[in-house]
Amino acid sequence: MTQLHPRSYWYLRHGQTDWNREGLSQGRTNVPLNATGIAQADAAAKLFQDGIQTHAPITHIVSSPLDRALKTATIVQQGLVAEGCAPLPLTTDVGLEEVCFGEQEGQPMGDWYDSWIAGDYTPKGAEPFADLRARAVAAVNRATEAGGIPLIVAHGALFRALRSAMSLPANVRLPNATPLWIQPPEEQTGPAVWQLTVMAD
Repeated sequence: MTQLHPRSYWYLRHGQTDWNREGLSQGRTNVPLNATGIAQADAAAKLFQDGIQTHAPITHIVSSPLDRALKTATIVQQGLVAEGCAPLPLTTDVGLEEVCFGEQEGQPMGDWYDSWIAGDYTPKGAEPFADLRARAVAAVNRATEAGGIPLIVAHGALFRALRSAMSLPANVRLPNATPLWIQPPEEQTGPAVWQLTVMAD
């Protein structure tokens, strides 16, 4: 199983879409940001401006190519420039795309996530959780191998896979456009624990 390299990174789930607001599973369906999501991305840029003063500067942005993530990444990139930061390179990685939920896309979110994460159930036409985890880890490793501190802009289910790779409880919902500062375990004799710090007002 591919392991997540012990390197720090920033993470941001995309802003809100209409399907988020309605409680529908989006998956690979390319649903755009709504007005609330655009405002959330603007607010996230300001939180990053504060966060990089406290933790570490962002050196580059790597985004999922799906519209809701790439639009969020672009708004944050432009917002940081407006706050006086130098322009950051922005690239996409198909490995950061949201999971394909198959027949569940567009349906109300159900109570099957735990079974999917455990590998006991995969919706018809959907991507198994183990496959999602493998490509999510590979994509983040590519982003951190470039050197510096990347900002990863992607999705909620994909972050569940990353939580699993960090040996954290996987089925935890990450709110839209909530910046996270993520640090690998320190050298220690006890359990290896990744540190997640939420940037908030």
